[in-house]
Amino acid sequence: MIFRILEEQFAQKSKDSKAADQRFMQLALTLGRRGQGRTWPNPAVGAVVVKDGVIVGRGWTQPGGRPHAEPVALAQAGEAARGATLYVTLEPCSHVGKSPPCTDAVIAAGIKRVVSAIEDPNPEVAGQGHARLRAAGIAVEIGLGAAEAAHDHAGHFRRVREGRPHVILKLAVSTDDKIAAAGHTPVAISGEAAKARMHLLRAQCDAILVGVGTVLSDDPLLTCRLSGMEARSPVRVVLDRALRISGTSRLVHSARATPLWVMTSNLAEAPAAMKLGAAGAQVIRVATTAAPPPGLDLSAVLHALAQRGITCLLVEGGARVAAAFAAAGLVDEFWLLRGPEAIGAGGVAALDALPLTSITQSLAFRVRASESLDKDTLTVYERA
Repeated sequence: MIFRILEEQFAQKSKDSKAADQRFMQLALTLGRRGQGRTWPNPAVGAVVVKDGVIVGRGWTQPGGRPHAEPVALAQAGEAARGATLYVTLEPCSHVGKSPPCTDAVIAAGIKRVVSAIEDPNPEVAGQGHARLRAAGIAVEIGLGAAEAAHDHAGHFRRVREGRPHVILKLAVSTDDKIAAAGHTPVAISGEAAKARMHLLRAQCDAILVGVGTVLSDDPLLTCRLSGMEARSPVRVVLDRALRISGTSRLVHSARATPLWVMTSNLAEAPAAMKLGAAGAQVIRVATTAAPPPGLDLSAVLHALAQRGITCLLVEGGARVAAAFAAAGLVDEFWLLRGPEAIGAGGVAALDALPLTSITQSLAFRVRASESLDKDTLTVYERA
């Protein structure tokens, strides 16, 4: 009888311990998301230090990618970190970069146990961080929260593995799958709640991309306009093969306040590039494709962005640009906002000549989330 009671007590203690681990890892994941869009080229990591069931330190990767989450949390914990557990959303780094290895800080702090969500695929880490901690006598557990961590760090993983950013395509469409009225005339599709949600998405991405046609027709600013979050606006990227962007556009006028990168061909005229440079924009030349219609090579565009540190790219349009990314198989997530009204005959199709079903009904994608935003509906698709 006494053995059964002891077994039950042990099982309950193990269950409680597992629940606590899940709770603290969830907090670490939430903290890590605070840095999304601000830490590139580094991943946005979250960390929590727990001693005897009490949180003694919290941290997330700071703007610009340094300091990392672990030393921030350990500094807050101070001496309380000795004998504590560290929960972290990505394997602590073990190499010397622009800052000392996080593994050194963890070991020096006297951490007894590390619960790590997922291994870092960066060749300079790739399991070496976990191995170094174990060699120092620290218990290391890997895998708790791995699925969420993989999604949160998708940009970092894709940049390391594929040499390009994670691409999110966002479209706001009418009930009849249009994004503008006849003649590409802008029309209000989404309500205020949906617009706010999309501005939050902008703040969580490193860069936002449109084609020059959208710039010429809409003169967008492409910043985050949520109160108090203006400084979290992403890098603005424009695909402009022939440098047709106007020097009087709002994008160019604001280039010194919020970075503007104009992607163009190697044949674009130098004087136009010099004028953009003088206004504060960065002109980046990439390869073009010969297939009609001629345009910039999207793979080359993404590679150039990754080389400059971009890990997560939001593509906002227009229809031809969206269709080009979809046709090239370069869409990793698709955020579809559907408004309550129809635009009617003559309206601009959301994906140009491609039907929306090429994504929404494709076996390559699955629905990850769906929510109502007043009269609008948001559906998020991800690659299966």
